[in-house]
Amino acid sequence: MRFVDMHEDFGFSSQTEDVISGNKQSSIRLLNAASNNAVIFASIFPHVNTVNEISDYLSEKYGHPSKASSPLFQVFLEQVKFYLYLERKGLVTIVRSRKDLDKDGIKFILSLEGADVLTDPYDVYILKELNVLVLGLTWNYDNKFASSCMSKKDYGLTGEGEELVRIANDLGIILDLAHASKRTVIDVTSSSKEPVIASHTNVKALKDHVRNLDNEEIDAIVKTKGIIGVTAINSTLSDHPSIQDLVNHAKYIGDNFGWDSVAFGSDFLGIDETPKGLEDVTKVKELSSLLGDRSEEVLWNNPMRILKKLLKG
Repeated sequence: MRFVDMHEDFGFSSQTEDVISGNKQSSIRLLNAASNNAVIFASIFPHVNTVNEISDYLSEKYGHPSKASSPLFQVFLEQVKFYLYLERKGLVTIVRSRKDLDKDGIKFILSLEGADVLTDPYDVYILKELNVLVLGLTWNYDNKFASSCMSKKDYGLTGEGEELVRIANDLGIILDLAHASKRTVIDVTSSSKEPVIASHTNVKALKDHVRNLDNEEIDAIVKTKGIIGVTAINSTLSDHPSIQDLVNHAKYIGDNFGWDSVAFGSDFLGIDETPKGLEDVTKVKELSSLLGDRSEEVLWNNPMRILKKLLKG
């Protein structure tokens, strides 16, 4: 089978896990076992873990112990270098243009999770030169560009954030609203000239969680002709999280807002525990079976539509 996963944390996890031959959630070996044609949004999370009062706040919001972190540009570079190493080893293809999507095997699209490491909006030109083609405005922290879902004062998109959106649109860089605050979602969807995504999130109507989207946010993303990736983050699912929960969230979006708006973003390698039945990336086959006639649409057609529209070349 073929599939697109809109969020996996290969870069950050490579510091502590064997993401080439390992058995935890996802690895090059597991991806090859799952599919001969997979497109992965390979996250760059350029942070080092820290423990402080922010850890306490994040733990309260997520409902489980969570560490804080500190962004460092050198860590950003090291994760980019790691992905280039995987390509030199012949293990993946880094997607640099639209035509790379047609290649066989595992394809990685480099995706920056949170703009905290950027100095100003014009750093986006550096991202483009490094073939980082997806940009999340926030992680769990407010920054000079936008407020996050964890914000204590939701100020939305700033002036510098508006410039970042404009530049990203011009360069064909996909804007990702996972982790964004509600006002940020509304501001970005109002100002972006291109479709936007929320790569890994779920539905607030089914689980009231700070990381989930309410109907107004979903509708705003859908009106840009964007997509939403249902995710395997346990705390955003039911009290007994399972693979069926992801299908339920997908059905909610599909039935109420259109099935062309639904995708999949696991957050593998970025979560401690997975829902029952979705223990690793090889279980995407079971997810496909549960999605039935909608499988190809959710796992391939919808994200590929966005990629082929926005990527250059």
